[in-house]
Amino acid sequence: MTGWLLIISLLLLGGILSTLGDRLGSKVGKARLTMFNLRPKKTAVVITVLTGSLISALSLGLMLLVSRQLRVGLFKLDDLQNKLKESRMALAPLQEERKLLEARINSGEKELQQLEENLIALRRGDVVISSGQLLANAKIKLENPTNSKEVIDSLLQKANLEAYSRVRPGEKPNKQILLVPRNDIQRLEKIIIRKGTWIVNIRSAANVLLGERLVYAFPEVRPNIRVVSRNEVITSALIQENEFNSDAIRKRIRLLLASTLAEVKRRGSLSSGLQFDANSINKLGKELLRRKSGDVELEAVALRNSDTSDQVAVNLRFKE
Repeated sequence: MTGWLLIISLLLLGGILSTLGDRLGSKVGKARLTMFNLRPKKTAVVITVLTGSLISALSLGLMLLVSRQLRVGLFKLDDLQNKLKESRMALAPLQEERKLLEARINSGEKELQQLEENLIALRRGDVVISSGQLLANAKIKLENPTNSKEVIDSLLQKANLEAYSRVRPGEKPNKQILLVPRNDIQRLEKIIIRKGTWIVNIRSAANVLLGERLVYAFPEVRPNIRVVSRNEVITSALIQENEFNSDAIRKRIRLLLASTLAEVKRRGSLSSGLQFDANSINKLGKELLRRKSGDVELEAVALRNSDTSDQVAVNLRFKE
């Protein structure tokens, strides 16, 4: 509304001043007045020009008086443009950071959705291969490095058959559903052609549902090394005199076996469990129950040499 009032005021003021200037110029011309030693005609022109300038000055003054935006735009426009430019430059990295955050949020939402789907599938029992699950493994020692590709292909075929039997049970395994990145295969080939014996595992890269078309996997390779030696004491535990009862002894034996398995895995063993004689351990427990005094040290001893891929066999014994 202020804009319309300003326009109407300017029109009225311009009309009034124009009329006054015209009359003043006419009177000056008729009266043949002179200014600054000019002819009457030129004096009239000067009067008309001054009148027009006065109209412009009054119009501009009125606009500046009424409109704050016009004052700011006329006298501070350059400063505002510079500040706007600086603000945009400062805003640019924030916008990039916002895009990165939005991308991370979207990625996180997708991962969360995938986890929810996997959880639902787990509850329904539809997950037939879990993430990191072993699909195939082999102990490899190449006498001829040129055979590396053939050995790897054979291992991948074995893993593909295992995946097929789990994901599509009852179907004929007539196609490749296992996908392993080419870079991983090339890296694996470079490792196994080196001197020594290697343990290669093919593991699932994600949870796989029943009926899926593809199974993504990755190779895991490590040197085959000696994990335990025959007659080596792997772990031990102390049974105190006040613990000679069936419950305490049973707990100590279970804890000793669990710590032994953890130790051989820490050394690099791929064994999923220990091999031991249950009758021998039961006999040991009975002997401990017959004791009446003195602390006893219980030991887990390796029965044979075992490498990375071998199952570790142990026997339990005690000493006073």
